[in-house]
Amino acid sequence: MNISCGLLDDYHLACRTALPDNDTFSPQLVLIWLRIDRGGTVIMRWKSACLAFALLFAMAAFSQQPPDAEPKPSNDNAPKGMITLPVGTQIPLKLSQAITTKNAKPGDPVYAETVFPITQNDRVIIPAGTFVQGRIGEVKRPGRVKGRAELLMNFTTLVYPSGYTVMMPAGVENMPGSEQQSVKDKEGTVQQAGSKAKDAQTIATAAGTGATIGAIADHSAKGAGLGALGGGVVGTAIALLSRGPELTLPVGTSVQMVLDRPLVLQESKLASK
Repeated sequence: MNISCGLLDDYHLACRTALPDNDTFSPQLVLIWLRIDRGGTVIMRWKSACLAFALLFAMAAFSQQPPDAEPKPSNDNAPKGMITLPVGTQIPLKLSQAITTKNAKPGDPVYAETVFPITQNDRVIIPAGTFVQGRIGEVKRPGRVKGRAELLMNFTTLVYPSGYTVMMPAGVENMPGSEQQSVKDKEGTVQQAGSKAKDAQTIATAAGTGATIGAIADHSAKGAGLGALGGGVVGTAIALLSRGPELTLPVGTSVQMVLDRPLVLQESKLASK
C-alpha cells in the first residue's frame, strides 16, 4: 500500500492511499482530511488521524492476503486401521466358469478370480488368486434380422484366501484380448460382434450351389444363372431366419473389473492366514 501526504495550507493536511487490485477491493483512492487547529483541538484531530491510518493499514493487509486455497482431496481421511482403494481402480480377472447368452438369465451368479496383485504404498492390497463373485444383470440374445447378443454383469463380493469377505460395487471396464466381444457403454454391457461376414458367406455358398445344380439340370449358362439366383434367394432367407452368434465367454476369459465406489478394507485382515 502506498500512502502520500501533503499540506494543502497552514491548517489542512491531506493523505492519499492506493489499495491494490484483487478480488476484495478494486483500485481506489482514500483521502484523509485533517484540520490542524490551535490549542487542544490539535490533539483530538491527530488522534482521529491515527485511527484512520490504522484502519487503512488493516484494509491493505487484508486485501494483500491470498485467497483461501481450495481444499485438496486427501488420502488421510480413511479411519485408522483401514485402507481405501479409490473409485476407478481397475482389477484384472479371469472367469472361473463359462457364460453364454444362450442359457444365461438375470440373477445367475458369476465367478472369477484376480490374476494380478493390486498394490498401494508398496504393499499388496488384493493378491492374485483372490475370489470375485458377481451377478448377471441383463441378457439379450441375438436377433434373427438384427440385434447383437449382449450381457451385463456386475461384481459384488471380494473373498480373500484367508476368508476375509468384502462387499464391493464393481463393473466391467474392458475385455482384454477379445476379438469377438467389446464393452459398449459406461454400464459395462458386453456386446458380441456382428455376423455380416457369416451371412454373406451363407448367401454366396447357397448361390454357388444353386448355380451348379442349375447348370447340370439345364446344361446351359442360363440354367446356371437361374440356379445361382434361386440359390441366392434361399441363402438370404436362411441368413434372415437364423439368429446371430451367441455371446459366449469360456472359462479363463480375461475381464477388466473397475470399482464403481471406494473399496474400504480392514488393514489387519489383509495378511493371509
